[in-house]
Amino acid sequence: MKVIVLGSGIIGTASAWFLNKAGHDVTVIDRQAGAALETSFANGCQISVSHATPWANKTAPMTILKSLGKEDAPLLYRFRAEWLQWKWGMNFLRECTPARTVHNIHQIVAIAEYSRQTLQAVRAEVDIDYDCLTRGILHFYTNQKDFDESLASAAVMRDLGCPRVPMTADEAVKLEPALAQMRGQIVGADFTETDESGDIYKFTTALASKAQERGVNFQFNTTVTRLITEGSGASARITAVEVIDAKGFHQTLHADAFVMAMGSFSVPILKPLDIDLMIYPGKGYSATYPILNPELAPTVSLIDDGYKLVLSRLGDKLRVAGTCEFNGYTRELNATRCAAITRRTRELFPDACDYESPAYWAGLRPLTPSNVPYIGKTKFSNLFLNTGHGSLGWTMGCGSGRAIADIISGLQPEVDFAFTGMTSRKNSDATFMPISSGKHTV
Repeated sequence: MKVIVLGSGIIGTASAWFLNKAGHDVTVIDRQAGAALETSFANGCQISVSHATPWANKTAPMTILKSLGKEDAPLLYRFRAEWLQWKWGMNFLRECTPARTVHNIHQIVAIAEYSRQTLQAVRAEVDIDYDCLTRGILHFYTNQKDFDESLASAAVMRDLGCPRVPMTADEAVKLEPALAQMRGQIVGADFTETDESGDIYKFTTALASKAQERGVNFQFNTTVTRLITEGSGASARITAVEVIDAKGFHQTLHADAFVMAMGSFSVPILKPLDIDLMIYPGKGYSATYPILNPELAPTVSLIDDGYKLVLSRLGDKLRVAGTCEFNGYTRELNATRCAAITRRTRELFPDACDYESPAYWAGLRPLTPSNVPYIGKTKFSNLFLNTGHGSLGWTMGCGSGRAIADIISGLQPEVDFAFTGMTSRKNSDATFMPISSGKHTV
């Protein structure tokens, strides 16, 4: 079967890899000059199954209210005259109940753990150098209330098989000595030894290269303009995708099946087909610092809960990423928010890095209100979704790609996740709806 994958970030590239391995003829289309040049370019680089607590939880509304008007707040919601933002926000609030939070943790952990195991299988199969570290993730807290509230989520994850174990401040510093000068501020921590880190850009570009060697056709500098449909009701299908190619010419590309993996940009392409994805772009920032004193920089990947930052060692560099700004599709860097990242990193590890010339970056995370992605079928018989992974695209990438390849091949994925447009193996009523409208929109 000929399959066209729209998007070449970690999600699209992993989808193409597994579709090719399943025997399909695969073409990948991306507007950028190469793979992983948008949201997958410079994120926090953590494979963090333990970071599965949804942003929508009982503490989120107050956190958003406290951040209003603060340019350097970890979570900044800029109200816009934009219906999608308001609709997304209302659905986000509906996901903040304890019951919905637990439900969403179950879904996120399921696909994240499956994806981590799938990544390990890919790593065993192909030789890819991406600064991989398998030393776990240490999540530390400087606010007692935040730490106390985290214990419930950690317990849920342990029940699901994710070994997120609470730690004292002393235990945290013993695990990561680079935190020693912060000992007096840390009130508690938790550690997940099975989590990993690694450079998502290096991995994705290398996997794309391996896929090309296997016959996958990547068409870069090619912009998707629309999907062409035929039929109605149960017989509705996609016949082709219209694009503008690298030379500026309009082309119509035909295939038997199509995979939407364009992250935040999936929404405007699918809107004309009456597929209303509840995805809003959350602009995340990162800074990359050259390490000057390796013994003073962390070697365990970290999450700084109070500042909503993740820190990962990538060879001779330290990647620090996080915060979220709800402000439409702009990727413009905000100097105040960039400075806040550097200020906090310098506080944590004052003599570890060169803080004078950081490489700043911003990318648009495709966020659903629940943090649960769209993976699966649509009302069009040959159009499939693999999008909406939010801040966990790297964590969920390989598993999502493998699962969508199974679905397109007519197989039931091995993971018990509530796939869009499908019925879970264990829960007949678990068809995933990221909005609580009672109606499946895709």
